[in-house]
Amino acid sequence: MAKEVSDLTTIDLFNEEKRPGRPRTNPHSREMQVRINKRNQVKRDKSKGLKRVEFKIHQELFEQLERRALSENLTRSQLIEKLLNNALVVNKNC
Repeated sequence: MAKEVSDLTTIDLFNEEKRPGRPRTNPHSREMQVRINKRNQVKRDKSKGLKRVEFKIHQELFEQLERRALSENLTRSQLIEKLLNNALVVNKNC
């Protein structure tokens, strides 16, 4: 099979030319970079006194939280924290 310059499907079979794009600058694989970034994020959160909490909610409630967070110009996480704090204050007074 001969290489035809106008043929875009076989051009990768004869890939000797350099492609344009950003050169690789990190010696680690993408998987290792993700692990390192996650570890650093956990350290930053820990130094700020933050703890990770996960729970599952229905799609409808999720969408309500999204809309309310947008309307109050907060992140979803900030809104949930605010709602939990308010609920704890109300229950404390009961």
